[in-house]
Amino acid sequence: MNNNTANQILPLSRELFPTLANNKSLIYLDSAASMQTPHVVLDAMNSYYEQYRSNIHRGLYTISEKATTAYEAARANVARFINADPAEVIFTRGATEALNVIALGWAEQFIPRGQEILVSILEHHSNIVPWQMLAKRKGLKLRFFDITPDGQIDEDAFTKMLSKQTGLVCITAVSNALGTVTPIKRIIQKSYAARAKVVLDAAQAAAHLGARADLLGGPDFIVFAGHKMYGPTGIGVLYGKRQLLEQMDPVFGGGEMIREVMTERSTWNSLPWKLEAGTPPIAEAIGLSAAIDFIRDIGLSKIHDYEQSLTSYALDKLKQLPFIQIYGPADINFRSSIISFNIDGVHAHDVAALLDEKGIAIRAGHHCCMPLMQRLKVPATARISLAAYNTMEEIDTLVTSLKTIHAIFHRTHGKKITQPAHTLGNLAKAK
Repeated sequence: MNNNTANQILPLSRELFPTLANNKSLIYLDSAASMQTPHVVLDAMNSYYEQYRSNIHRGLYTISEKATTAYEAARANVARFINADPAEVIFTRGATEALNVIALGWAEQFIPRGQEILVSILEHHSNIVPWQMLAKRKGLKLRFFDITPDGQIDEDAFTKMLSKQTGLVCITAVSNALGTVTPIKRIIQKSYAARAKVVLDAAQAAAHLGARADLLGGPDFIVFAGHKMYGPTGIGVLYGKRQLLEQMDPVFGGGEMIREVMTERSTWNSLPWKLEAGTPPIAEAIGLSAAIDFIRDIGLSKIHDYEQSLTSYALDKLKQLPFIQIYGPADINFRSSIISFNIDGVHAHDVAALLDEKGIAIRAGHHCCMPLMQRLKVPATARISLAAYNTMEEIDTLVTSLKTIHAIFHRTHGKKITQPAHTLGNLAKAK
């Protein structure tokens, strides 16, 4: 592998990542939104564009055959990563599209009118809105199961909701807003006992905990995205059990997904191509495969252990600040490398804006989890999300900056701020 990626000592060198290498002072704490992409991924994509740029499957010439081989090798690599059959791996434009394909292609046809879809209150909008739309079209009932006060799934509430009317359970493996690691295996076991199918959003798990179907308890569908696992944007993965994918009609029509087209009808290609209409994300698939190799070469367990130590360190430091409220599980064993918090009297948007002035990139807002924010009774939170290239020194710098921000607001305004204070004209003078 290029750039001495294998056998790296954690934290990973910033020189492996162009954005970090080119922005020496940047402290990037927003990996839950998009991870930084290493040179080895860009090299793999550039190799395609520079050496064998062509379309796949159709061309009877050398570089097209090479592109086809690389694309299908990427599918096989993803299949190994999740311990699946390559025919069960469908490339999409992202996790959001993958969830919509499940809703439109499988659930639309196979969940009878009158049944219920159970969704956790932790979910990203991408794992809520497609089911709302489906429920409206088909006369289904969408029900949300709750969390405990510390942000974990309320398993008792979930169990009570399950019934013979439950057709589908949709849940995240790791909450993108709170970092909660959900009890996937138990949720799946209970769902299967009720004869319900399970859709698992593994977008926040793939690069930290993995996304192996067998280790996660064997859900019916799994989705994740390349850009949240050191890979490129514009590509996601839909895994489905083969018998379910075979049942599905194509969601998108056009080239590649057909076997035969006549004026009056068409027949469909076999899996996985039946569900991949048109020119696919060739370079992106090659990049995703390189990202998987990157993770594999470092070691997923090694990454996880380092991120857990980093998260534990960050939690300990933040807990020492009396003006900080932290959301989500207190026990590090039930939390991934995501921490959401608020500063007393300071809007999350202001926290993010002022940290940005210090070269610290975090996310602030509802994190595409508005029902969860309503459940927590907050308009927004500030969120840090850590990866294997972050350091404890960066956490120390963050904590120092948070102390400064708290002092600025309370010195300037003398009371709690409930609206973004960067609209107040005297904030800059106060600094």
